[in-house]
Amino acid sequence: MKTKQIGSLDVTVVGLGTNNFGLSMEQPEVDRVVDRAIEVGINFFDTADSYLASEERLGKALKGRRDQILIATKFASPVGESKGGASPAYVRQAAERSLQQLGTDRIDLYQIHRPDPETPIAETLGALGELVREGKVREIGCSNFTGKMLDEADRAVPDGSPKFVSVQNNYNLLHRDDDSDAIAACERLGIAYLPYFPLASGLLTGKYSRGESPPEGTRMHRWGDRAAGSLTDKNFDIVESLDAWAKDHGHSVLELAIAWLIAKPVIASVIAGATKTEQVSANAAAAEWELSASDVAEIEAIVEKAGG
Repeated sequence: MKTKQIGSLDVTVVGLGTNNFGLSMEQPEVDRVVDRAIEVGINFFDTADSYLASEERLGKALKGRRDQILIATKFASPVGESKGGASPAYVRQAAERSLQQLGTDRIDLYQIHRPDPETPIAETLGALGELVREGKVREIGCSNFTGKMLDEADRAVPDGSPKFVSVQNNYNLLHRDDDSDAIAACERLGIAYLPYFPLASGLLTGKYSRGESPPEGTRMHRWGDRAAGSLTDKNFDIVESLDAWAKDHGHSVLELAIAWLIAKPVIASVIAGATKTEQVSANAAAAEWELSASDVAEIEAIVEKAGG
């Protein structure tokens, strides 16, 4: 699988998101998914300390293969009785906990999961810089930051401290708010962009049908009434149009959604979750479809037209 750079890290263009490892999976299921990911060439695994048992289960699944892969994790969200945050003291506490949970001596990409309005970003960056100098963290990034926040962080870096090399935000063919915001900032600052929810919580896989209840076991089914905001006629119009275009080109709408993201130069790796081995294989296969600039333009025109 092709790779791109996140700072000094050479990551595969499709990564594995592990949110479900702690929420809905047990260790044997995690082991199978991780094994398949490595088999198909994925080397980038993204987790967080707030994903319940995700870090611990990922660490166990990767035992004996640590040097083959890159681990990204996050801090700042509430964990247990802790409210989280990004104060220097909490940064170190969270990092030590994640290192222990993962069973490793370093975190390849350590990301602040969400902005902390109570802590100046310079203080957070200073604490992260200490972890880098100690060898406990290799690169640092952020998540759920706006373009303005990225600019502020870039200006606030203490002398001699590392800068954010990545931002991980919600971005897909149905949710493109970052086009004129965080993505524009990434291009300006030389920061890698990591999209989460690349398949729009399953809408861009074709598993949901207009006018039908979400299948049991799916994310939209678990959301209950909250899913109504996503399962709209407008979104189905877009997905059905994209599905037709993908089939005309010999691919699935899932492959289209991931290939479109990979075609964006600023995007380093698509964080795609999976609970089954076949999902891992499908996500990885999408990386083989290389879209041209004209393909990308055509796809985006379809979205604009179908979305009205």
